[in-house]
Amino acid sequence: MHVSFDPWSPAFVADPYPAYAALRATGRAHYFEPTRQWLVPHHADVSALLRDRRLGRTYLHRFAHEEFGVTAPPAEHEPFHTLNGHGILDLEAPDHTRIRRLVSKAFTPRRVEELAPTVERLAAGLVDDLVAAGGGDLLGAVAEPLPVAVIAEMLGVPEADRGLLRPWSAAICAMFELNPPEETARAAVRASVEFSAYLRELIAARRSDPGADLISGLIAAHDDEDRLSEQEIVSTCVLLLNAGHEATVNATVNSWRVLFEHPAQLEALRADRALLPTAVEELLRYDTPAPMFTRWVLDDVEIGGTLIPRGAQVALLLASANRDPERFTDPDRLDLSRQDNPHISFGAGIHYCLGAPLARVELAASFRELLRKAPRMRLVAEPEWKPGYVMRGLGGLEVEI
Repeated sequence: MHVSFDPWSPAFVADPYPAYAALRATGRAHYFEPTRQWLVPHHADVSALLRDRRLGRTYLHRFAHEEFGVTAPPAEHEPFHTLNGHGILDLEAPDHTRIRRLVSKAFTPRRVEELAPTVERLAAGLVDDLVAAGGGDLLGAVAEPLPVAVIAEMLGVPEADRGLLRPWSAAICAMFELNPPEETARAAVRASVEFSAYLRELIAARRSDPGADLISGLIAAHDDEDRLSEQEIVSTCVLLLNAGHEATVNATVNSWRVLFEHPAQLEALRADRALLPTAVEELLRYDTPAPMFTRWVLDDVEIGGTLIPRGAQVALLLASANRDPERFTDPDRLDLSRQDNPHISFGAGIHYCLGAPLARVELAASFRELLRKAPRMRLVAEPEWKPGYVMRGLGGLEVEI
């Protein structure tokens, strides 16, 4: 009943929404044999399960691989799993609580407000360059460098080194795709080793010469309860660099593609930039940049009469939930003025996206600059989707000013 759910199909990646509608129409939980996951497509279920402590991003805080019925990853993949396993995205309490409490100090409303002028300055410079060139690839010119520069500045990564970050990040994030091949794993391991070595050098430099950056702050935490190991600092930095830009890059170009496909809505936004706050939320809902998040079932759960046993994995379809007609009026219609918009593009529960406020500032800044300085910007070539479903984004977006 869910044959059309095919995350390896270019046609599905380009437009997964009919498949989501079919999943919602035929049940609340569907077992998908190719990935051995339970697909959960409804807003109410996804929202509840993101908050349900019977599920977790990891099981290793409670069970060994063998106890949980999962084959341990190959030993040669260890550098990737060590790096990933010490970041808050894949930790549960108490370690998740301890590390998130420290890192969250960099994302308080006050701190994000203080960062806003820096974000706006960077966005203005990037858009100026795009306009001066008469157009180009919006992804490479604006969408990618803006969030990378912002998170790199927060961490204190020297400007000369920032070109290293995106390739490492892309190689590591490719491992989050469904059933990644061994070639992908080798590239992720290589990137994990290189990225970790680079950060250990940077941490050593900050130990001897602290600055006002986040790495120096993590090193300087003196409360024994909150002290981070060097591995935790490295993993936290990698997570912030990866999560701090991957979804924002995709959200930017995916949103502009949507706007070009809805000229009346784009004209309304050009005519009234006061729509921008609700427009950002609606674009995140309408074409969710991170369409799926997984959870391990730590204790049996029931979804719509279906028992999901301990040891199973659920795939929470955020993008499907964001188009659920049981929660959104006319969900397949783009409405940049939509008010009732409880989208879950940033997740929910203890793993709610720490950088959501900063992502909103970045998206609004780049949109504002483009609307102001490139009011007639148009698409000049049909964009192609990158391979991959979990990190769903365009390979580029060629525009003319």
